[in-house]
Amino acid sequence: MSQQTAPHGHGTSRRRRAWDAQSLALVAVFAALIAASAIVPGIPVGSFGVPITLQTLAVALTALVLGGTRAAAAVGLYLVLAFAGLPIFSGGRAGLQILAGGSAGYIVAFLVGAYVLGLLAELVIRRFAASRRALWFVVASLLVSVVIIHGFGVLGMMINLKLSWQAAFVADLAYYPGDIIKDIVAAIAAVAVHRAFPDVLVRRVKRA
Repeated sequence: MSQQTAPHGHGTSRRRRAWDAQSLALVAVFAALIAASAIVPGIPVGSFGVPITLQTLAVALTALVLGGTRAAAAVGLYLVLAFAGLPIFSGGRAGLQILAGGSAGYIVAFLVGAYVLGLLAELVIRRFAASRRALWFVVASLLVSVVIIHGFGVLGMMINLKLSWQAAFVADLAYYPGDIIKDIVAAIAAVAVHRAFPDVLVRRVKRA
C-alpha cells in the first residue's frame, strides 16, 4: 500500500514544481517578450501581407529556455491576449480576423512549434553536455522551423490566399535566410541563459 502511495505523491510534487511561482513568472515574462518582439517593424515581403518579424526568434528562444509545456503556455498567453484585442501582432494588428490572412499558418505554428521545440530542448538538456548543446539547439530549431513553422505557413497561404502548393512554397522561401539566422541566435542565447540560470530547465529536467 505504501509503495503505491509514494509514486503518486512524487508525481503530485513534480507537477507542483512544474507550475510553481517561478514557472508562472517565466511564462508571463516570455509572453511579454514575444509581444515586445512584434513592436519592431516587420520587413514587408511580397504582396501577401506576411512580413519578416522577430517573433519567430522570440518563440524559438522561449521554447529553448522554458521547455515544451511552459513555452506552449507562454505562446498561448500571448495569442489569447492578441486575439482578445491587444495590438501585439506584427504591425499593431489584433483580433481573430488575422486568422483569415496570409499570416494565419505561421501564427498557429507558433504554438505548435514552441511545444515541439521545447520538448526537443528538454531532450538535448538530458542527453548532451553543455559544450554540445548550442549545436543541437540549432539543429532542433531548424528542424522545427522547416517542418512546422514553414509547413504551417505554406498551408495557411494555400487556404487563405488560395495559392497553389507551388506558389505558396515559393513565397515561403523568402523567409528561410532570416529564420536560419534567428534560429542560430536563439540557440546561442538559450545556451547563455541556461549557463547563467541552470534552474530554468536543466535541474528541473534532471529532477524529473
